[in-house]
Amino acid sequence: MTNTLTFRLATKEDLFDIVQMLSDDTLGVLRESHEATLSDNYLKAFERIAADPNQELTVAELNGEIVATFQLSFIQYLTYQGGSRAQIEAVRTKSTYRGQGIGTNVFEYAINRAKEKGCHLLQLTTDKRRRDALRFYESLGFVATHEGMKRNLD
Repeated sequence: MTNTLTFRLATKEDLFDIVQMLSDDTLGVLRESHEATLSDNYLKAFERIAADPNQELTVAELNGEIVATFQLSFIQYLTYQGGSRAQIEAVRTKSTYRGQGIGTNVFEYAINRAKEKGCHLLQLTTDKRRRDALRFYESLGFVATHEGMKRNLD
């Protein structure tokens, strides 16, 4: 085994593994539905993401096994003289692989990918209850510069 982490765009065949990772934490288990047969909503969402050139749902593989996932969104806007930024969301490492440096490699890849797309900024949001995640993001150089707000529409 080479123990080389490789990155690629996700395929429909990866959905089960992705949803399993999304649901494998204290907050994800409350909002994801990880059954033997996935909800059609996941497939519909995947198809919309895959069809959008400004979205990249990515998986990381270690020796052929999917061990991490994340989604990059490339956002064009008028400020910063018509600049663009990348947003990284749904970052997950398979629980049996956490603490092995995979998350750091994921962010190195995402930062380089955002630069390749001409972005001047990589941003993320994380739930304030994810204290370990907050410390990890800060260790990577992310700074809480803005106050984010959300409103449920349900």
